[in-house]
Amino acid sequence: MDKKDNLKRVIVDFRKLTPEILALLVEKFPYGYDDGEIISFKNASNELIEAVEVTTADTKYLVKVSSKLEMTMENYDEDDYEEFDNDDPEAVQDPDLEKEEDD
Repeated sequence: MDKKDNLKRVIVDFRKLTPEILALLVEKFPYGYDDGEIISFKNASNELIEAVEVTTADTKYLVKVSSKLEMTMENYDEDDYEEFDNDDPEAVQDPDLEKEEDD
């Protein structure tokens, strides 16, 4: 069996996105992801989930696709996350909230 098959699988919603996972996404999809890179599956509640996959040494992350995710990836700047821990889900802010602050 391939080592990749033994990876822990984690589904990540935008609210749980960490700087580390966001950086992996931007590195893997520097120009965004397209339909061919989206994985669709049913969750335990039988809801259809669409996600993109990134992998670390021990974990396969399935990050739920959303317009917030796309906007955050497009506006990514690693300097925005310097003061946060790599695994801090509070670091990645909702892009809609940030827009309101600029007004």
